[in-house]
Amino acid sequence: MRILLDENIPVDFVAELRGHDVLTVAGLGWSGVLNGELMRRARECCDVFVTLDRNIEFQQNIPALPFGVIVVRAVSNRMIHLRPLAAAILLAISAAKPGQLQKVDS
Repeated sequence: MRILLDENIPVDFVAELRGHDVLTVAGLGWSGVLNGELMRRARECCDVFVTLDRNIEFQQNIPALPFGVIVVRAVSNRMIHLRPLAAAILLAISAAKPGQLQKVDS
């Protein structure tokens, strides 16, 4: 599965998503790109977009997207808070469908 991690998720988290082709917003040089433009660009490179942005579901037309969106609702974006959620995030990734949003809670 092709996964794109939003810039609010540490690059180190890529290691937690073994078995997938993982890109990062920062790694693509897209840091600072606004969500609308980011969603347009993501159409070309991912099957699943993973973010900590809890407002994305209210700002974007998720059902129109050709990829799934996973919103991680962690205490912070520090690895100490994200790593325990890795298994749940991987499960959400495996169930992701285009145009659907899933939430992973801590």
